[in-house]
Amino acid sequence: MKHLKSIKIIEQEISQEFEIFDTWMEKYEYLIDLGKQLENFPDEWKTEDNKIHGCQSSVWFKTGLENNLFTCSAVSDSAIVSGLIALLMRIYNNKNPRDIVETEPSFISLIGLSEHLSTTRNNGLNLMIKRIKQDAGLIVKNI
Repeated sequence: MKHLKSIKIIEQEISQEFEIFDTWMEKYEYLIDLGKQLENFPDEWKTEDNKIHGCQSSVWFKTGLENNLFTCSAVSDSAIVSGLIALLMRIYNNKNPRDIVETEPSFISLIGLSEHLSTTRNNGLNLMIKRIKQDAGLIVKNI
């Protein structure tokens, strides 16, 4: 089995990627491009249980456990939110659920997202992270 990068290392890599852009317009364009690369999210997963409530745009999250690793898949109807989802997938998908619960996200401040996202998008991002941590926490309890 290949060595999995830690959440902190992935957050550092993301931060370094964002440093190459000079303006927030370029960073938003990069986020939108990342969002376009999201894996397919089947329509049958777009259920009320998988919906993140409180997001301005529509967001659906499906999480699970495969080979003792937390898995997540998500989709949004917003281009920028899709980019945020792509970052979250990169950080949290196929990770040890205990690491997810125990590691506080630092990429938001490392990139400067908290200052540059609208209040509603920031709120949505926090709700998505809360959902990931909550679902990972339920898995940890059941292992």
